Amino acid sequence: MAFDTLSDRLQGAFKNLGRKGKVSPEDVEAALKEVRLALLEADVNYLVVKAFMKTIREKALGEDVLKSLTPAQQVIKVVSDELQHLMGDENVPLNRAAMGATTIMMVGLQGSGKTTLTGKLALYIQKKLDGKPFMIAADVYRPAAIDQLHTLGNQLGVTVYSEGTDKNPVDIVRNGVAKAKSEGYTHILIDTAGRLHIDETLMDELIAIKEVAQPNEIMLVADSMTGQDAVNVAIHFHDDLKVTGATLTKLDGDARGGAALSIRQMTGVPIKFVGTGEKLDGLEVFYPERMAQRILGMGDVMSLIEKAQEEISEDDAEAAARRMFSNDFNLEDYLNQMQQMKKMGSMESILGMLPGMNKQMLAKANVDPKQLTRTEAIIQSMTKKERQKPVIINNSRKHRIANGSGTSIQEVNRLLKQFEQSKKAMKQMGQMMKSGKNPLAGLMGGGKKGGFPF
Repeated sequence: MAFDTLSDRLQGAFKNLGRKGKVSPEDVEAALKEVRLALLEADVNYLVVKAFMKTIREKALGEDVLKSLTPAQQVIKVVSDELQHLMGDENVPLNRAAMGATTIMMVGLQGSGKTTLTGKLALYIQKKLDGKPFMIAADVYRPAAIDQLHTLGNQLGVTVYSEGTDKNPVDIVRNGVAKAKSEGYTHILIDTAGRLHIDETLMDELIAIKEVAQPNEIMLVADSMTGQDAVNVAIHFHDDLKVTGATLTKLDGDARGGAALSIRQMTGVPIKFVGTGEKLDGLEVFYPERMAQRILGMGDVMSLIEKAQEEISEDDAEAAARRMFSNDFNLEDYLNQMQQMKKMGSMESILGMLPGMNKQMLAKANVDPKQLTRTEAIIQSMTKKERQKPVIINNSRKHRIANGSGTSIQEVNRLLKQFEQSKKAMKQMGQMMKSGKNPLAGLMGGGKKGGFPF
C-alpha cells in the first residue's frame, strides 16, 4: 500500500507517546516532530504540511487534550480528524446528469492509467450504479490505447466507439456522444490522449473535446507513484479544464502517498476513487475518514464489511458461521472458506484492513498466495469422504493426495495439523460467543508461531 512507510512512522511516534501515563507538552512536541518528518518524507507538499502542523499543534497542545484521561489517544484523534479534513471531510460521489446520459471525460498524462481506469469505471457503473456504459476511444496518437479499450470492452460486454487513428479526436467524440445518446446509454466514458508532459497542444485539444462533449465529470487520472509531481499535474489540468474529480492510480505500488494528502488541499478537487492493480475490479471509492484510519493503523473495517457483503450472500455467511462453530466443521467447509475469501481480494489486503495490522504483523502472519493455492490443490486431491472425515487419512492416502496435488507428504501433514488447530479455535470462539465474551480476543497473536491457519 502507498502509505506503508508513512503509516509505520506515524504509528511509531504515537506508540512512544502511548507508553506514558501523563503526557507533557514536550512529549507531544516530540511526537509532532515525528509526524512532520513522516509527512515530508511521504512527499506531501511543504505548504500543506506547514498548515497541517499548525492546526494539529494548536489542538494537540490544548488543555482539554493534555488533562484528559487518555491524552495519547486524544492526540491521535486530533491527527486522524485533521488527516481526514486534509483529504476531504466526506466522500464525493460521481457527478451525474440531471437528465439523459452522464458524460465522464478522462484526462491525465500519458502512462497515468487513463485507459485502464476507463474500463474499471465501466465495470463500477455496471455493478454499483446498475448503468449501461459506453466507451469512446479518443486517443488517436496511441493505437495500442484503442486496441486496449476494445479488449476491455469485450471483457465487460461494453460497447466501444472508435474511428481509428486518422480522424480528428474532437470529431470522434462528437460522433460517439451523439451515438451513445441516441441509443439510450446511461454513461459515456471518453478516453482522451495524454502526453509525456503538459503542453499547449494537449490542452487545446482537451478544451475542444470538453466544449463538444459538455461532460458532467472531468476526471483527472493521476499516477500516485509520481508523488508531488501528481499535485503539480493536477494544478495545471485544473487551471485549464476545471477538473471535477481525481482518481489516484497505482496506490498499491511503491508510492509514498503524498499526492493523496496534497491534491485536495492544493486544488480543491476531490479524490473520488483510488485504483489498485491492473484487474478491472481494482477500483475503490475514496473515503477520507477510512483512509485516515488506515494510515494511522486503525484499520478499515467498513470497507472490509462492504467487500464481504458484495461477494458473500447473507444466507451463505450464516450457513458458513453455523458450520464453523459446530463439531461438523470439515475440510470441505475449510476449502469453501478459502474460496469465499479469495473473492474478496488478496489475503494481505484483507488483513491490512484489520485494526492494528502493520507491515511487521502482516509479515508475521506469513500470508503466501502460492501456499494458499497449494492448500487448495491438496484438499481438492482428496476424496469427498476424506474431506468430510480427515481422521481416516492414513499414510497411504497421504502419498496419493501428495502425488495428486504435486506437493509433499510434509505439506499434507502441515495442512491437516493447521486444520485441526483452526477447528479447535473455531470451537473456542463458538463457546465464547455463547458466554457473551469477545470472540476475537487473543486471536491475533494465536498459536506459537502467530500465523494464520491458511
